[in-house]
Amino acid sequence: MNILAPSILSADFKNLASNIHEADAAGAQYIHIDVMDGIFVPSISFGMPVISSIRSATKRVFDVHLMIQDPERYIDAFVSCGADIITIHAEACRHLDRTLTYIRSKGAKAGLALCPATPLTVLDYLYDKIDMILLMTVNPGFGGQKYISEMTDKIARLRKQLNQRGLTTDIEVDGGINDATIRLALEAGANVCVAGSAVFGGDIAGNVEKYLKIMSEYEKE
Repeated sequence: MNILAPSILSADFKNLASNIHEADAAGAQYIHIDVMDGIFVPSISFGMPVISSIRSATKRVFDVHLMIQDPERYIDAFVSCGADIITIHAEACRHLDRTLTYIRSKGAKAGLALCPATPLTVLDYLYDKIDMILLMTVNPGFGGQKYISEMTDKIARLRKQLNQRGLTTDIEVDGGINDATIRLALEAGANVCVAGSAVFGGDIAGNVEKYLKIMSEYEKE
């Protein structure tokens, strides 16, 4: 199933609940929440209080992307404030196997994110612990960056590896998604697409409907 995950990092924070409701009403399946700590990435975004405060604004899946160092310290807190999927970075976590297993034990789905230069081999002993693999298509830390074209091949290689293992694990892409790059990512094998300014810049409902229509063209029967 192809899934659109609007990133609230690009939303209007004066009207955050309203923006989320508009994306929800237009059909977006996930709400993508980028948590940045100023250590693993240069930027600082928001944390548990914001997530808790917007949880009541929608029943959609909260797709929480932890761009933070040592994320294992905060799994309980993010589950408590409403995260449905918790994605940690391979580059920021000392004990991936343990942390992914723990996320699942708390009732959330476990995601693993890879930065553009991180090789797919990091996944070799973790496939059975992961519900979603997030391939960063920009370097993490800032919104509005340009999609790194080499990542299209990385998406395709990952989907091939999953197919060879008989796995249907979700592949999420995050960074530089627009009318053209979303097609590249979907054709390569991604099925969860994060879109920030592409959704929240302008007509939110219209943008969601446009991207859902594009994604439906790549839906496998």
